[in-house]
Order: sequence, then C-alpha cells, then structure tokens
Amino acid sequence: MLVITMDMVRTTGFAIIVLLIGTFVRKRVRFFTRYCIPAPVIGGLIFSIISTVLRSANLVQFDFDTTLQSFFQNMYFCTIGFAASFKMLKTGGAKVVKFLIIAAVFAFLQNVLAVGLSNTVGIDPLLALLTASPALTGGMGTSAAVAPSVEALGYPAATTVAVTAATFGILCGSIMGGPVATRLIEKHDLFTKFQKRDTSGDDEVDLSILEDKKKFLDSKTICTGTFVILLCMGIGAYVTNAINDGVGTFVDGVSFPAYLGAMLIACIFRNVSDNFTTFGELPKEEMDALGDAARNVFLGIALMSLELWELVNLAIPMLIILLLQVALAYVFANFICFPLMGKDYDAAMISCGLIGFGMGSTSNAIANMDAVSAKYAYSKTPYFVVPIVGALFIDFVNIFIIFGFIGFLQ
Repeated sequence: MLVITMDMVRTTGFAIIVLLIGTFVRKRVRFFTRYCIPAPVIGGLIFSIISTVLRSANLVQFDFDTTLQSFFQNMYFCTIGFAASFKMLKTGGAKVVKFLIIAAVFAFLQNVLAVGLSNTVGIDPLLALLTASPALTGGMGTSAAVAPSVEALGYPAATTVAVTAATFGILCGSIMGGPVATRLIEKHDLFTKFQKRDTSGDDEVDLSILEDKKKFLDSKTICTGTFVILLCMGIGAYVTNAINDGVGTFVDGVSFPAYLGAMLIACIFRNVSDNFTTFGELPKEEMDALGDAARNVFLGIALMSLELWELVNLAIPMLIILLLQVALAYVFANFICFPLMGKDYDAAMISCGLIGFGMGSTSNAIANMDAVSAKYAYSKTPYFVVPIVGALFIDFVNIFIIFGFIGFLQ
C-alpha cells in the first residue's frame, strides 16, 4: 500500500484545498446551505470518505502532521475570548443573563444524559461525552477542539465520534427548531397575543451592538489584531500551565487544553479595553476575521484526517444517545426554556433559537428564527438575546462544563 506522508506545512496547504472543495460544493448543493453545514466540514468529510475507501482497498494511506491544527485552534478560541464582553452582557439585561443560565443548564444536562447512558449502550463515558455538549452546544469548532484531549487519554476514535455527532446535531437542530416554535405559537395562540400586545412598556433593545460594522481595513489594524491575538496566545500558554499545575494538585490527571489560557487572557484584554479607554479600542472586526480564517483551517485539518473506520463498532451506541439528545432538546425547549423565558411569542422564538445553537450553531439558530419570522412576524428581542448567548458567551461557559466532566470521568 502506498503511504503518502505530509509534513505540517503540506498538511495545512492540503487543508486549504479541501476547504476550497467544500466551498465549491456548498455553493452548488442547496442541502448544505439550507442546513448551514460549514465548508471545511463538507470538504473534510468528502476527503475522509475517499481516504477511508482507499485505505480499505489497501491502495493508499495518508499520514498527516497535524501540528499546525493546534496553533490555528488556539487562535480561533482566543478570538472567542475577545467576544466575552461583560459590558455587553450587562447591556443585554436580565433576559440575556437568564437565557445564558438556561443554555448552560441545557449543556450540562446533555452531558449528564450521554454519560449516564454510556454503560447501558456499551460505550466508554468519555466517548459518550463527545456526543453531548462538546458536539451539540459546542458545535463543530468545540467538538474538534475538545476531542484531541480525549484522544490523549487513550481514545483514538474521539475526533471521529465528536465530529460525527456535531454533524448530526447541525442537521437535527435545523430540522427541529421551526416545528417546535410553530407548535408553541399555535397551541398557545401566541401570534394573536403578540399582535395585540402593548409595546409601550417594553424594554428598548439596541441591536446595533450586534451589527457587523463595515469599515476600511488597513495593514495597521490587521497587524494590531494579529499581534494582540498572538500575545494573548503566548501569555495564555503560561496561564494554562499554571491552571493545570494548580488543579493537578487536587485532582490527578486533569489537563485543560492550551487554548483555555488564551481565552481567559483575551477575555481580560477585551474587558479592560471596554472599561478603560486609555488602553485604546481593540480591532474587533479584524480579530473576528482572523478567528474565522483560523477556524476554517483547523477544521479542515481535523476533518480531512478523520478515521471513519473507527465508527464501525460505535455507530449504534452513538445513534441511540444522539436520538435521546434530540428528545432532550425537544423536552427542554418546550417545558423549561419556553416557560422560564415568559411563555409568549418571544419565548417561543428564543426556544427555537436554543434548539438551533444547542444542537449545532448560532447560524442554525438564526436560520430557525428567520423561518418562524417569515411565517408569523419579526420580533426584535429574540434576535438580540439568542446571538449574544449563542455566539458570544455559551462557548466560553461550555468549555468549563466540558472539562469539569472530563476531570470527573478520569
């Protein structure tokens, strides 16, 4: 069998080719755009399927050096830290804080469900965990980032399990959200009540803080954004080591990933910048763009190096857990999120959004709410509450939930 070996530079270059293929296919196949499947996922899965077939036929085996995957992964999660603005959270008000707590409880319950069922379905608890909040609430980025930590504990199928679960979640989150909101609206006649409600006492919601402000980008601001990210990554490496040393004193075997420190330092930088103007404003748009690029590269490397043959003995246990995760999402959205968020039209829309990012991504959440808005009516509050939690804060909280479970299960 021919073995094709690529060093880290060739691997990264090949990942870009895979990404471009995914982008090409995504533009031409409506299914992928409808369900918000990312381009690196499409290209990576196409290549990993081809690679599995070639390997099974004993023709070709690919050997990738994934060193730079960790670098781009750290860069991406560092930019998530910059999004954690407590000033914005405070501006969002009580509804945003309440919804963040609800979403965090949902992520926690996803993990409880998966780990609790692991022995029943015959899968190791740590692998079962990867079918829960790392893949569902976390989405493709978090699942691909957390899986290597589980692989390091002796589970070579971790990345394949996590990415497969995340793909399943994206599809289910897109399919479920609209019908759940529709049922709630029709059952409780919420649209009629929404049309008749008195909005004079409603809180004013300023969507401008979520808008993508287009501006001219120059080399100075791009360089500043790059340097700030790299600085946070460098300082963060020491912070992660210090955290691991401190936690390791009390709990053996716990090891947080390198990007945790980068996220924390980035969060500090963001909030200092928000509250002390003498330090200057961070180039947020530039750093968001760099984060998007880093995410695409690290996902491309992670997806194209999947070992799909590892799923042969795990497919049925995974499917059982994931189907029960769908049931949990349905029950939680209907009977916990909806009542706690007010039992009104906005609450139905927010519950629909929770299913979107709680099973896949914020893009799914927005797509779900767009579908409901097109059928009934637009409401400003859900479009303010859901993106702040789904895009800015839940990933930050979810990381601590995930590694709390990993530490407990070791």
